[in-house]
Amino acid sequence: MPRREVLVLGAGMVGASVAAQLARRGVSVTVVDRRGAGEETSFGNAGLIEASRMLPIGFPREARTLIRHALGLSPQSHYHWSALPGLLPFLLQYWVASGPARLEASARALRPLLAAAPEEHAALAAEAGTARLIRPAGLLQLFRTEESLIETESDRRLADEFDVPYEILDRDAALAREPHLRPVFRRAISWPRTENCTDPGALTKSYVALCEKRGGVFVRGDARTLHAYSGGWRVETEAGPVDADQAVIALGPWSPELAARFGVRMPFAVKRGYHVHLAPEGNATLSGGVLDYDSGFGLLPMDRGMRITTGVEFARRDAPPTPVQIERVLPLAQELFPLGKTLDDKPWMGSRPVIADSLPVIDRAPGQRSLWLAFGHAHLGFTLGPPTGRLLAEMMLGEKPFADPAPFRVDRF
Repeated sequence: MPRREVLVLGAGMVGASVAAQLARRGVSVTVVDRRGAGEETSFGNAGLIEASRMLPIGFPREARTLIRHALGLSPQSHYHWSALPGLLPFLLQYWVASGPARLEASARALRPLLAAAPEEHAALAAEAGTARLIRPAGLLQLFRTEESLIETESDRRLADEFDVPYEILDRDAALAREPHLRPVFRRAISWPRTENCTDPGALTKSYVALCEKRGGVFVRGDARTLHAYSGGWRVETEAGPVDADQAVIALGPWSPELAARFGVRMPFAVKRGYHVHLAPEGNATLSGGVLDYDSGFGLLPMDRGMRITTGVEFARRDAPPTPVQIERVLPLAQELFPLGKTLDDKPWMGSRPVIADSLPVIDRAPGQRSLWLAFGHAHLGFTLGPPTGRLLAEMMLGEKPFADPAPFRVDRF
């Protein structure tokens, strides 16, 4: 294979978006992944493009909430006892970074990328011919108690500051918008600037296909074989060795292992999550995504059916699946919405890559002139793929960045 300008390692939403944004600028790109595009974490997320997201999901700090999580009484979380000793250093840094002031600082750093996400997704999807997969249907956040609504006060204050629209609804007003929901909640917030994707894996694949349309190449290969070669980089693939002048590590939860070989050390962990699809009963429908705040699950209308997504599982990345959260939230989801038969043989599991301050790294690897990093997007990788790709492409090509890249530096810890 001829020498390329850039190797992009990873074909999830972030890697696919980096590749598409570079190819749109005339860069010769090869995307390398061990599987097909969009078949790991980007396949199984909630499919939300969350321009309305305010505060990142932090570590709980209220004592009663911590006790509920520790005792396994909350459907929002699950953990493997065997993994906790290895996770403790990360969890401590995550707890510190989840203090109100620091969490708000992370929210401010993310705001330019989040604000740009709908437009950047729309541009790529239009060029890729998959705009039909994105619907501006909004998000309905449900609260089963008044106390839960009060907990979102900081999010709403930031939304007011950033001019992000929302509307607090009583139960009747929410049911008028989504009449097939059942009245098991008290209040709701409508976030109209959240968009819904009906097939996240297909959208991700289309961004890689867009890169190919612009002259790029996708090939299966082993990113772990990356090494410096002849003034650039080489990786082994099914098509033989591929050489390039520059390389981007965008491997999601597998990124730190490869990045560590080149001197990158960051407080990193994975948050595992699960989903399962169920058929709606009768003519029951939802116009857009629904998040049950108290129970920690999402209910999303997908091409395949209604997708139920779970909260957070702390475990070793490659430990066998333990979908106990699906078992906990399914009765709550069936209580909220008329759901019929399960459409999947077993729950799907994926791993969200998380850095302790809830910000990704988008930067050049230290001491490496031509090695770049784009990972650690936590719960927002699907949303932030296209703006991350744009920001990194601008940095790599010496263009003026549309957002300040300083908060995403690799040396911030």
